[in-house]
This record gives sequence, C-alpha cells and structure tokens, in this order.
Amino acid sequence: MRIVLTEKCKSLKGTLGRGFGYAIVKRKNGFFSQRCNHKVDVPPDGHWRFIVQCAELAQIGLHIKDIKVEREELRQALDEARHYIAAQSVKMPFYNARDIINLKTTFGL
Repeated sequence: MRIVLTEKCKSLKGTLGRGFGYAIVKRKNGFFSQRCNHKVDVPPDGHWRFIVQCAELAQIGLHIKDIKVEREELRQALDEARHYIAAQSVKMPFYNARDIINLKTTFGL
C-alpha cells in the first residue's frame, strides 16, 4: 500500500500502534506499508486494521493525505481477516482512503 503524505508532513516512518504487525517504511519512490519482521506476531486481521487506520488518518488529513491499495493486497487483507464476502466485492484495480472507509461501512467491518 502506498501512503501519500500531506504537504506539511515530510516523513512518517514506523508503527501506528501495537497489534497491527505492519509499519510505514520509506523507499526511493515514497512511503509504503510493510509487514514487520518475523519476531512480531501479526494477528489475522492486522493487515486489514492497518489499512483502515491509515484510511482514517487520511480522513483527518494531519499527516496522511491518502492511501492507494492494490486490489490483490486488499483482497488478501480481507481474506486473512476472514471477511470473505467483502473480499469478493473488491473489483477495482486500486482503492483510496475514501473507498476503504466506504467498504468498512458497507460491510460493517
């Protein structure tokens, strides 16, 4: 997942909290989510909750402006979280923060 920062935020790296098993890392072409090292237990719904947390932060607009999640990553996160019906509804090539919030609301996740 690509994370687009606001103009006021130059950098944002690290975890967003305990229990996700995912963190934000900086690469040459921007900021992305990445699974934490193997020593960290990732709960089944950790990836999905991390995506939702980033989407909610994007709605606030303080540090994150938007996110861009590819279809397969989103399907995988929903499958891991056992949200199979929602995963089947994922059809678009990319999803942004607003799409994630709508998906969460529509399926009551």
